[in-house]
Amino acid sequence: MVSKNLIKRTLPYLLWFMVTLPAYAQQATNPTVYADVPDLSIIRVGDTYYMSSTTMHMSPGLPIMKSKDMVNWQIVNYAYNTLDDVDELNLTNGKSTYGRGSWASSLRYHNGTFYVSTFSGTTGKTYIYSTKDVERGPWKAISFKPSLHDHSLFFDDDGKAYMIFGSGKIMLAELNNDLSGIKPDTKPQVIIENASAAAGPNIGLPAEGSQMFKVNGKYYLFNISWPKGGMRTVLIHRADKLTGPYEGRIGLQDKGVAQGGLINTPKGNWYAYLFRDFGSVGRIPYLVPVKWEDSWPIIGVDHHVPDALDLPANKSLIPGIVASDEFNRKKNDPKLPLIWQWNHNPDNALWSLTARPGFLRLTTGRLDTSIFLARNTLTQRTIGPECTGVTSIDVTHMNDGDCAGLLLLQRKFGWIGVKVSNGVKSIVMVDGQTGFAVEAARVPLQQQTVYLKTSCDFKNKTDKATFFFSLDGHKWDQIGSTLQMAYTIPHFMGYRFGLFNYSTKASGGYVDFDFFHMSNKL
Repeated sequence: MVSKNLIKRTLPYLLWFMVTLPAYAQQATNPTVYADVPDLSIIRVGDTYYMSSTTMHMSPGLPIMKSKDMVNWQIVNYAYNTLDDVDELNLTNGKSTYGRGSWASSLRYHNGTFYVSTFSGTTGKTYIYSTKDVERGPWKAISFKPSLHDHSLFFDDDGKAYMIFGSGKIMLAELNNDLSGIKPDTKPQVIIENASAAAGPNIGLPAEGSQMFKVNGKYYLFNISWPKGGMRTVLIHRADKLTGPYEGRIGLQDKGVAQGGLINTPKGNWYAYLFRDFGSVGRIPYLVPVKWEDSWPIIGVDHHVPDALDLPANKSLIPGIVASDEFNRKKNDPKLPLIWQWNHNPDNALWSLTARPGFLRLTTGRLDTSIFLARNTLTQRTIGPECTGVTSIDVTHMNDGDCAGLLLLQRKFGWIGVKVSNGVKSIVMVDGQTGFAVEAARVPLQQQTVYLKTSCDFKNKTDKATFFFSLDGHKWDQIGSTLQMAYTIPHFMGYRFGLFNYSTKASGGYVDFDFFHMSNKL
């Protein structure tokens, strides 16, 4: 029997728990997006938020995401289908552009038009895309030289357009009225000689990642710096004029959460949108509350990044950021969902969703020496804290020397698939932890259809992946080695699932993928 006194003593705590738990459950948690969405730039138009991000060598590129609450996002468009037509982006003549492509975009809304700009070390150009309809396009594209590093596109109240850019030394350039380049009769000027100085004298990464804002008549420049032996740090400079002089200070130094800018809600609440390096899943977005003191944005709760936010709860990233795909298409609409991106520019003649209805067909069109050069590898992000990708592949029409399957793409890659050697098909697991392909296991394949699966564990930066195959889609066997995933600078991107088919001996073979299923479980 439970005593009446015990009930009286515990009832207030029980009632508090019942009231508090649902309220807490409705809060958002950091990271807001547990996936590789780096270099984010966010704007609000009315009650709708839009975000752009970096996807570098992927095509289409420069994704545009939409949200009503800053927490739950859906990819709604890309600014470009292909950044440019060069060997490095096309994976031709043995060239590639891993870790480059296009970087750190700047998203803006001005006089009824959306603008998003980026720059490329691959082509040496700066790119500006504009549209009246950010969700549907079409986009007008302008490009010019030079490539303005980590720039912020900024429209001032004087009607002029500028770019703030640079590393360590922050520069200001005025653009032509049509944004077609730097105004010919002007010269970029230095507005902050040493922006890193705000973080102290012992700097590893000079100040970069510029994002400029104007709030209540003052100019605020956000940068990131990385003191030696320290962590990624938010730097804020402010001035009364765009040209300066600027005074700077550390804006946030906690958990390495840094690089981004300011956004406010329709109700007037302010946040800093930032990201964090988090192992092999990539660079993941965080939101941090901001309050204003003496005309300075004060980031964090007691200068720390909170785990919970007074915003709507996070929903699954499936299907807004990643998704399953049955590859069923209408004949008059043979498109890929926006969650998919090709590794570098695709050869559109060699993939199809209509050649065999309900399947994605990948056909080889040349000989390749490695998975990194395989054209038409179709990818989408992995997600944390854990996820699994599953596919089924018909290998009937593979040629001798062909390799096809399910990939985890990064410099230290791994894949499970089918390889044809001397006319014999085998299921293989290939481990690329050394950066080179090492066949870790091989099993003879006596049938034409095989099911493939790989699971990723990103919890607490465990960063391990396991690989499986099945002959019937029900009974799974683990195969090969456990891949110790690692985020590497040469690729500069979180791990991605990839569907691929490449040839080492004779082109023209093809495989048919029946589906790709994504889940947020192991």
